[in-house]
Amino acid sequence: MDDSRGRGWRQRGINAFSIFLFLFVFYTCATGPFESIIHRAIFVAILIVLGLFVYPLWSGNHLRPLGIVIDACMGVVAVISCVYVIANYELIMGSLGDLPLAQTLDILMTVCLVVIILEISRRAIGVIFPLIVLMILLYALFGEHIPGRLGHRGFDINFLTETLFLSDLGIWGMLTGVAATVIAAFTMFGAVLLNTGGGRTFIDIAMRLGGRAPGGGAKIATIASGLFGMVSGSAVANVATTGNFTIPLMKRLGYPPAMAGGTEAIASTGGQLAPPIMGAAAFIMAEIIGVDYVRIMIAAALPAFLFYMGVFMTIHVMATEGSLGSVPVEEVPVWKNILHWRKITPITTALAALFFGILNGNSITTSAFYGTVGALVTFPMTSIRKRSDLFATLRELEKAAIDSSKGLLIIGILLAGAQIMVSAINMTGLGVTLSTLIISVGGENIFLITLIVAVVCMIMGMGIPTTAAYVLVAAVLAPAMIKIGIAPLVSHMFVFYYATLSVITPPVCIAVFVGAGIAGARWGDTAKYALRLGAVTYVIPFLFIIYPGILAQEGMEAFAHALFSGVVFVLAFANLFGGMRIFRYRIINAVLWLVVAVLAVMPGLESTIAASVMTVCLYLVRKRSRAVLVQQAGS
Repeated sequence: MDDSRGRGWRQRGINAFSIFLFLFVFYTCATGPFESIIHRAIFVAILIVLGLFVYPLWSGNHLRPLGIVIDACMGVVAVISCVYVIANYELIMGSLGDLPLAQTLDILMTVCLVVIILEISRRAIGVIFPLIVLMILLYALFGEHIPGRLGHRGFDINFLTETLFLSDLGIWGMLTGVAATVIAAFTMFGAVLLNTGGGRTFIDIAMRLGGRAPGGGAKIATIASGLFGMVSGSAVANVATTGNFTIPLMKRLGYPPAMAGGTEAIASTGGQLAPPIMGAAAFIMAEIIGVDYVRIMIAAALPAFLFYMGVFMTIHVMATEGSLGSVPVEEVPVWKNILHWRKITPITTALAALFFGILNGNSITTSAFYGTVGALVTFPMTSIRKRSDLFATLRELEKAAIDSSKGLLIIGILLAGAQIMVSAINMTGLGVTLSTLIISVGGENIFLITLIVAVVCMIMGMGIPTTAAYVLVAAVLAPAMIKIGIAPLVSHMFVFYYATLSVITPPVCIAVFVGAGIAGARWGDTAKYALRLGAVTYVIPFLFIIYPGILAQEGMEAFAHALFSGVVFVLAFANLFGGMRIFRYRIINAVLWLVVAVLAVMPGLESTIAASVMTVCLYLVRKRSRAVLVQQAGS
């Protein structure tokens, strides 16, 4: 088989299994999921086969023929293992995995399935995540040989098999279930929305809102990436998608390549923090904490607003101080074209159907199904005017199905691997042990404990996609914060933010690497711009503890105070890192804005008012000094 025929065969396999997965998700969203383990086993089987097509072993290598044989064997073994679980569903659930006649076979299938899941994870995202899972499994098996507080009694391979494979606590556990239902539904909805006109419309809206303003190119990246990220929920995918448009645009307008890449990286990262999807973390968080998903969305709204306000205002200050270019007026689309009924109808129908389902009290999965159907029905109605349009529309719908399945592949495989990891952590009590160690180091100092947790979160999240990183830190570090009296929602949002920030935090900053690659810049320089623009985000999680109202925790009065303080703080940080010049010496300007920021985050209304008054005074002084400079230049 020559290389071109091999690629064509593989692409047909990708298309076929992508559409099959899309139809499986669509059907189960409409009719409801199967029995838990049955549903999850079918889902994992489809994911693994699709993953073997999308990420083939030794592709483009002379060893590819051997890779085909290995991939085929992996696919067959994975499907047989999943079918075995489905066939023995009642026996597994009734006997808690006591299947003595097939005990050796159970162990063999467990090992094979775990290895296959971790291998596809390695091909998709690199070696770090599978290594972490493998280390925790080895810890579960051999922990009895570890001295000190980290040691435990140890578990044999039979117990691991019963937990990981023959129960709903391991591979078929809660995280896999969330991936196969709620996350699958929203991934489907997002892909359909973006491919039925939403993607182009989001870019056009961003062009219209920010293009003509100072720093218009960077503001377009911020708005577009925010809109894309709210639906896609993936920082790296967001950089790769919107970055291919925004980064060349910024470079054409004269922005340094590193700034273009850094702007896109930080703006795309915000999509993981913004409702409704939050990189799939919103659904997982709701399951772990045991609260309604809508509650998570409401809690995440104000922090996400402050994040994007911080990025936007920092860009604005840098633009006004450094004369960053805006988009030429002839390139900015007009509202009449952006909001043309043919373009906007599928989007508005999809969103209206989604929110109707939520407000009507339907499940989140059903609501996402309504939104998907709304787009699928109205898109052909608004797009097909002649025969050639029919084929173009069908191609877009096929692309939506394929994009949906590819996005779900990474999330689903990661969560299946994360479920293995979490099961081992819970089995060994590692989370409780580390929580106790952190509290013993921090003593009763809440600030010190949360600072340790923040640093460890960013380290543990490096090189791992946000969803998996959140699951890891939620299992290991969130209990430490809950143990010292911090509310579960606050604790989980805190660790989630710092796990997310690992994608822009050196040395392993995946989003920065992608942005730098597109921009043709050094990743270190790109990271400096991303950190500068996103500096406020490293402090926002501490505001959750100082002002729980920021997460809508303590009524409207607390929320209003948190909003007021948060806005003043974000403005101060934007002016500090944007380099706003008020007085001649930079150090004086920096100190003044730092004082404002500290006052803004101090508890108490008096300090917030003082920060506000100081901000207004500094703005007035700046306005007066700029007027004097303009007058001097004119004379």
